[in-house]
Amino acid sequence: MLKEKLQADLSAAMKARDEVRTRTLRMVLTAVTNEEVAGERARELSDDEVVKVLQREAKKRREAADAFADAGRTQQAEAERAEGVVLADYLPAQLSDAELTELVAATIAEIGAEGPRAMGQVMKAVTPKVAGRADGKRVSGEVKRQLAG
Repeated sequence: MLKEKLQADLSAAMKARDEVRTRTLRMVLTAVTNEEVAGERARELSDDEVVKVLQREAKKRREAADAFADAGRTQQAEAERAEGVVLADYLPAQLSDAELTELVAATIAEIGAEGPRAMGQVMKAVTPKVAGRADGKRVSGEVKRQLAG
């Protein structure tokens, strides 16, 4: 399971005195544990749910890095980016722009969508296909571009 791999990698990072990896994996495992105990009763997360937690944490790192960079705090921005690189090792490979364009075009043709008004319909159909392999902002931008064009 992915959670066990994260725990094993944390132990290895601690032994290697890799501060960035140790800090990042501790943060992720804490987020996973918080997710497991949230709700009415505690439960074990599936690998898919752990990936969703990883994606959420990676998004937080990207947004924090951008905010720090905009505020002129380059050292903090670099630290956030370094954590994002560690998280990327555990996430599914991202779709390239060409693959995303092809996938969106195929989905539009499949459901016969036309014009910007079909955006919601196309997003509903394409979202499960990209599941974790592309950021929602990228997907919606591509859908909007193809429907407008």
